[in-house]
Amino acid sequence: MSRAETAADRTDGAPQRTGTAPGPAAARAARLRWTLGLFRSELLLVFRRWRTLALFGVLVGVPVLVGVAVRIETRDGGTLGGGAHGDNGPAFIQQVSNNGLFLVFTALAATLPFFLPMAVGVVAGDAIAGEASGGTLRYLLVAPAGRTRLLLAKYASVLAFCLAATLVVAGSGLVVGCVLFPVGDVTTLSGTTIPLSQGMLRALLIAVLVAGSLVGVAAVGLFVSTLTDSGIGAMAATVGVLITVQIVDSIPQLHAVQPYLFPHYWLSFADVLRDPVQWSATGRNLGLQALYAAVFGSAAWARFTSRDITA
Repeated sequence: MSRAETAADRTDGAPQRTGTAPGPAAARAARLRWTLGLFRSELLLVFRRWRTLALFGVLVGVPVLVGVAVRIETRDGGTLGGGAHGDNGPAFIQQVSNNGLFLVFTALAATLPFFLPMAVGVVAGDAIAGEASGGTLRYLLVAPAGRTRLLLAKYASVLAFCLAATLVVAGSGLVVGCVLFPVGDVTTLSGTTIPLSQGMLRALLIAVLVAGSLVGVAAVGLFVSTLTDSGIGAMAATVGVLITVQIVDSIPQLHAVQPYLFPHYWLSFADVLRDPVQWSATGRNLGLQALYAAVFGSAAWARFTSRDITA
């Protein structure tokens, strides 16, 4: 299906003209149906693309590579060097050979600094700019969606991708961990032991928190996407911003600004594996992501609603 056909399909849920004006309740119901149809269309547009499937394939492969590497390293009863945050691998990699569930945490820790935000940056950067470069943005605005609702649908579809991408990594880590390593009760970072069922629930919570950590990147990417008509340029700029911010966050001399950078608290999800759970750093992370979403989401709205798209 072409992009033009996709855009044409989005008009199917539009309210039809009748001889009499609809009442307020009917008008609200029609707007709700149109909004839900628009969101469904954006989800299909994002998740049916070959680029999205390729990104999922890369994300699935990371836990596989980590799991196989750990299995080979420890097959003769050997151990991995370094601590939980040592130099020989991502966090939690020491515990993977004893409990395959830790491969979920290891995979999320390995993909969060670059692979996951890069994938989100690609999808978010293409959200508006890709439509503009393909010539379908004007057709979308002909339908009774409105720029604000269209922008919200685009952002919601990017957030859905954030959650899906995180769950793909976690699911791949869980499957590979169960296949290659023993799985049982979980030893927390505090030294206590919790049942496997509770460990699985914490793994799911961690996956949701990691997805929430990508909200800021999604907002930045959406804002960049409203600045240009080049989808490739928007994706490259978003990834460039991500890399630059990561570099700034790693320079000790810039410690004064680092708590305000969106990736600074990304690894705070490790506190969920403490007993009791510590929420302070996680709360700061989610608050910071909400701040970035508000600031850059507002900037994207201001730019998109005032932009001349008819030319």
